[in-house]
Amino acid sequence: MAQAQAELAVLQAKNADLADQFLRAKADLENGRRRAEEEVSKARKFAVESFAESLLPVADSLEAGLAIKDGTVDQIREGAQATLRQLTSALERNKVIAIDPAPGAKFDPHQHQAISVVPSEHEANAVVSVLQKGYLISDRVLRPALVMVAAPK
Repeated sequence: MAQAQAELAVLQAKNADLADQFLRAKADLENGRRRAEEEVSKARKFAVESFAESLLPVADSLEAGLAIKDGTVDQIREGAQATLRQLTSALERNKVIAIDPAPGAKFDPHQHQAISVVPSEHEANAVVSVLQKGYLISDRVLRPALVMVAAPK
């Protein structure tokens, strides 16, 4: 009988220890879940921060250009080209890449949207001209390029 009571005491102590370990593991899991939710919330909230920060110089350049009252056409063109270079650089730093197929390139329905089919010297289903550039963000199409495609001969 004494041996059974000793075993019972050992099992009760082991049970209490396992219950304590379970509660600690459950609390750790809950804390981890809460931290992960907070990180996802912060990532969503500040996801555009880097992108917006890289666009600030572009906005500054546009404002500086508009502040000039008596600029010549050449000065305005030069400023607009410089600002476009800044914008293109900011987009590329943030993995926004232009889709601008060369004439004769094969039509890719995943990256191009055909606006019209026209007779052309190019082979069938080749891009004849680009009406509007498209853009990729990382490897995902943000906007397809609007293109004219060569008609079958």
